Amino acid sequence: MTRVLIAAPTPALRAGLRALLASADIQIAGEAARLAALDADLSAVDVFLVGDVALLEDAAHTIGGAARLAVLALAGDSRVAELLRTLPLIGWGILPPDASPAELQAAVHTVAQGLVVLPAPLVEQLLGQHGPIAALAPPAEPLTAREREVLELISQGLSNKLIARELQVSEHTVKFHISSIFVKLGASSRTEAISRGARQGLITL
Repeated sequence: MTRVLIAAPTPALRAGLRALLASADIQIAGEAARLAALDADLSAVDVFLVGDVALLEDAAHTIGGAARLAVLALAGDSRVAELLRTLPLIGWGILPPDASPAELQAAVHTVAQGLVVLPAPLVEQLLGQHGPIAALAPPAEPLTAREREVLELISQGLSNKLIARELQVSEHTVKFHISSIFVKLGASSRTEAISRGARQGLITL
């Protein structure tokens, strides 16, 4: 279970984020209009979801004493990445404000595991790349043996449920592996992950 604390300036936005996060493996631990106003035990929280980048200004003070915390911000500005990199976080991420429920939920689980999530256009901007992200091969962090197994099964067209059955793990574990694969390969879909994995020799089609 990933526990999420929501910070967003308006009730409507907070309600929208709660709806987008509705999932059996995500628990809303609290919400507020500002980070400083959040009344919650940070030791019982995994991820801060920040719905407005203006709220990040008081983030350093708010999370300074938290032992293990990740932040996911809805933004499209590369300067937000520079701010997040200065905070004492185990993981962090940025998503566009129009991210889908699946993208938001996957990003929440990913940053909670100590990884970084960035949309492809922002990665290109930060790295000064004018070509596709696929040009960055092999990935900076290699896939684990289990992730390669999952990618191979994805390439065979198996659903999360069938992959979980094949590997004798939970669907939640499969979702986590897929999120990690997407991050490491710079992919945003199963098809893209398969294509990039094949080009890097990770799987055989």
